Amino acid sequence: MALRLYNTLTRRKEEFEPIEPGAVRMYSCGLTVYNYAHIGNLRTYIFSDILRRTLEYEGYDVKHVMNVTDVGHLTSDADAGEDKMEKGAREAGKSIWEIARYYEDVFWNDLDLLNIERPKIICRATEHVPDMIALIETLMKRGHAYETDQAVYFDVTTFPKYTEFTRQSLDEKVVGARDEVQEDPGKRHPADFALWFKAVGRFENHIMRWDSPWGVGFPGWHIECSAMAMKYLGETLDIHTGGEDHIWVHHPNEIAQSEAATGKQFVRFWMHGTFLLVGDLSQGIEERRMGKSEGNFIRLQTLIDNGYDPLAYRYACLMAHYRQKLKFTWQSMDAAAAGYSSLKEFAARAEQITKKTNAGAGGWVDDFRKRFREAIEDDLNMPQAMAAVSEMIREAEARNDYGVLDALYDFDRVLGLRLRESAQAATSIDVQVEALIREREEARKAKNWTRADEIRKQLAEQGITLEDTPTGTLWRRGT
Repeated sequence: MALRLYNTLTRRKEEFEPIEPGAVRMYSCGLTVYNYAHIGNLRTYIFSDILRRTLEYEGYDVKHVMNVTDVGHLTSDADAGEDKMEKGAREAGKSIWEIARYYEDVFWNDLDLLNIERPKIICRATEHVPDMIALIETLMKRGHAYETDQAVYFDVTTFPKYTEFTRQSLDEKVVGARDEVQEDPGKRHPADFALWFKAVGRFENHIMRWDSPWGVGFPGWHIECSAMAMKYLGETLDIHTGGEDHIWVHHPNEIAQSEAATGKQFVRFWMHGTFLLVGDLSQGIEERRMGKSEGNFIRLQTLIDNGYDPLAYRYACLMAHYRQKLKFTWQSMDAAAAGYSSLKEFAARAEQITKKTNAGAGGWVDDFRKRFREAIEDDLNMPQAMAAVSEMIREAEARNDYGVLDALYDFDRVLGLRLRESAQAATSIDVQVEALIREREEARKAKNWTRADEIRKQLAEQGITLEDTPTGTLWRRGT
């Protein structure tokens, strides 16, 4: 079975083949670093990480690029409102540069805690302004952009395919932009979007500013991704990922400005993660997407403060398809934590049993390897992949055949749950503990149950749990 991915561009699953055999050019929209990432944001990055891991599992070399928006993103995607970075700096009582680096550092730490592999190239918007200016100049020369007293805009009427991605009419797009049309009377069409804002009028005191052919100012949000993606990945990308909110404004604008500049298809596969919902209808609390603008966001640190392993949240995300809305509740987190703990405990037990018995996988495991691969190749169907993992474990326990670790650890290349590290940490003991376990085994053989119980209690106080099995005594450290 070949890898099939859902392409937002065509609204169907398609067999994936990269432009260059064996290599994938992949770009992901990164965070605007004016505030903390919430766990809804992080769900999107878990999705893109699963995609990247799956591509690598399939044997591709993935060149993954992600931007960091540290300038130019207004509080409305339609160029209205104030700059999110300046708003965040004012509310935090810090300089705009301080909050950008602070929230960026927290973001990368969150990704590390969730075992999300860092992109091969991380590009900050503030470090690529000359690339954005060059792209805008190209659009001006080709007649796709124009200048007003306040800004430089992309003229959507010069790009006939502008509405193809959203499948909306231009009239519908105009309705979405109507609130900001009065901001600049020089705009030719309400749907035209800003490529460059001049430091005049409402942005006269904008802190981040650069010289440009159109005067001092700063780039629009949409131009950032196009300039940086094409700088590092070329004029046509294999895959571009982001949240589903980008489908309606940001990504259509990326397509328009990129393809207008190059005359080539910008992205072959567009892939979008779906919102995380929060709310409880049974309590009369409306279920809404988690978001900063909604005022209902929960940080990863909040989960940690409530006693959850960050990877329990990753486990929770694996239990829903990336194109299905996932509802967050504390009860669902409890269930995910229990499921993840059970999976780690199995890996720890199997780690020790295989060391004692030198057991290898039986032929029956091959069917689960096949099922796992078929699941991930079917548009990253992680619920089906996790079902294959669970059933393989149940089968191993029923057969008392624990030679499945190679398969489990192989699956974890995609799952990213750090099962090998967890199992080895849980079963690592020092010389004194090992001596006590041996002494207890001798006490049990001699039917000295009192001494055996004393040692069990002594080890329990050190966080060591014992389990007596037909293959000997197993142990693990508390998790």
